[in-house]
Amino acid sequence: MAQVHSHSEVLLLNKFSFCNFPGKLLQRKRSCSFTRNDAVLPNHRRVQSSSPVALKVAVADDVKKSSNDTEDHICDGIESDVLPHIQTLRRFPKVELAGKVALVRFDSTILLNQELDPRSRSVFSALFTIKYLLEFGAKVILASDWSNKINSNVLSAEYVADVFSSALKYQVVTVKSLSYKISLDVGAFKKTDILLLENLSEFKEEVANCSKFAQLLSSGVDIFVNDSFSLSHKILASTVGVARFCYACVAGFHFEESLFQLRKMAKLDEKPYAAIIGGGNLCNKAAALHFLASRCDGLIFVGLMSFQIMHALGLPVPPELVEKGANDAASDLIQFARDKNITILYPKDFWCTKIHHPNQVEIFPSHGIPDGWEPVDIGPRSVEEITSTITKCKKVIWVGPVKFRFSSQYSNGASKLTGMLCKVSQGTCNVTVIGSMACKAIAKVSSSIFGLNMVESSSAVWEFLKGRMLPGVSALDRAFPFDIDWSAAYHDPAQPLVVDIGSGNGLFLLGMARKRKDLNFLGLELVTHCRDSLQLSGITNGYFIATNATSTFRSIVASYPGKLILVSIQCPNPDFNRPEHRWRMVQRSLVEAVSDLLVHDGKVFLQSDIEEVMLRMKQQFLEYGKGKLVLVQDECDTKTNQGGWLGENSFGVRSDWEQHVIDRGAPMYRLMLSKPSCVK
Repeated sequence: MAQVHSHSEVLLLNKFSFCNFPGKLLQRKRSCSFTRNDAVLPNHRRVQSSSPVALKVAVADDVKKSSNDTEDHICDGIESDVLPHIQTLRRFPKVELAGKVALVRFDSTILLNQELDPRSRSVFSALFTIKYLLEFGAKVILASDWSNKINSNVLSAEYVADVFSSALKYQVVTVKSLSYKISLDVGAFKKTDILLLENLSEFKEEVANCSKFAQLLSSGVDIFVNDSFSLSHKILASTVGVARFCYACVAGFHFEESLFQLRKMAKLDEKPYAAIIGGGNLCNKAAALHFLASRCDGLIFVGLMSFQIMHALGLPVPPELVEKGANDAASDLIQFARDKNITILYPKDFWCTKIHHPNQVEIFPSHGIPDGWEPVDIGPRSVEEITSTITKCKKVIWVGPVKFRFSSQYSNGASKLTGMLCKVSQGTCNVTVIGSMACKAIAKVSSSIFGLNMVESSSAVWEFLKGRMLPGVSALDRAFPFDIDWSAAYHDPAQPLVVDIGSGNGLFLLGMARKRKDLNFLGLELVTHCRDSLQLSGITNGYFIATNATSTFRSIVASYPGKLILVSIQCPNPDFNRPEHRWRMVQRSLVEAVSDLLVHDGKVFLQSDIEEVMLRMKQQFLEYGKGKLVLVQDECDTKTNQGGWLGENSFGVRSDWEQHVIDRGAPMYRLMLSKPSCVK
């Protein structure tokens, strides 16, 4: 059997452009956040026997090499909620995968394509997501939709299972739990490590994002891995709905790479920057074209949209090629580009075919296409002008097909343009190709595609360019996108750390920082205005970060150089603790992170003025703490509340809400948990 991680796969993975950003206090990630975690690769049931491969070493090498890339993750001018920083499988703790069940939503347009290209970065990264999970001990459930439009041979789940068995060198077994509306029997994993669900296109509940269907999909699942970026602009049960029922929701390697290409495309780091725009439907893409005009130095139209530009400029265009209602949108775009001194190019000539004699092909100027002829490709003069422009650029994106509604074997404008892009990509020009047709065109003319950035889903990219949120991205867990310079945050970053989750206005943390100079204090809050107070007070052992600690706690605290000795969660908003609320504060992922990172004999302090909230937090910490946390009984405290709650705040410093509750004579419910030194 071929090794799971061959030398060529290492080379290809190392070309992934996972980017970083240099700075002082908050720096872009330069390595995996979970360096404290390690894993021994287990043996798995395989189609053929083979010794385990040290996949984790290759991944670590990739992360180290990618740290040399100083690309900025943030898209200039794009709001973070449009493309938020999400948790990825690459940054997820490897030790947390062992024994877990992972649902992988794969992209059938990539992995079930009839012309599966082994050179394709998309194919490799999509398969690597599955291999990575298996090598670190996870059980995998595969889910997707497919049709014979993708591959004429794809008719049944059994056929798809055979395709995956061959590609992965693991046995893949089909299950039919969805048709019978029954939860998946995890006992099926006794026979194999990979299960394949039925074709999701056969279930109307999938496109309706039916909650019950999503719950059925995620039955028995611990971790959801979305690796179908091409569907990220849609709201589906298998990409959005399942996120409500899995304790961790992360992006696979292919999904992460596609997101990186979006951020990279929106950056203004390399000039001149040109966009080659094919395809049609200018009206629907007007907002996206304005965005590109605001980033690029030139827009080069090569598809059906070029006729709308020509029509708006007053040039003669065959009536059948004029898009209804597009003239105003095209005129607005032209004026916008003129105001910003942006060049707009359109084809000056076309290869045309006679409508009733398709084998008859001639070249005509763009403003002089005779009746009875139809354009099929850009002409040689157009190719020459575009080539002259592109060769001067440092950055180029190509989105949409070059050819028109019909093509001809006698024309070669598109192939010449494709070859030119491949050539400039081998030099100093950064080329990104978007859309399945464009990517296939590149693959046909180039024996090496490693110098190109390729995103096969144009639909998701167009939605992003319009400034719209991608539901498939928003459904995943958030991640903190910065490395923290702890030396800039604290006077002595080696001191033991206390983390207050949900700091509010920071009074508790500030009071503790003044009282205990020998400790460092970190406040994590969704929205914090405490930094000014911190600077004015002159405190050098306190720091605040605005973040959703539920999903970013591990990535932040794991990089701290000292020991984590105490975590406090005080008076969380009860609305955020309803079990059905996706973003409630205390979730399994947070509890597991706390129990993992807490030093031996470290403590967890919980308090609330609502007993129901405290009971739920207590249950979650004891249930998800992996047996590492035990309740602490304060033998010195005789003033205990009914139910065994601690009667006093032993820190001697109260939060503002705690003081408010006590002033009105209401009870506070408190408890302390400890991580005994005898626990591993």
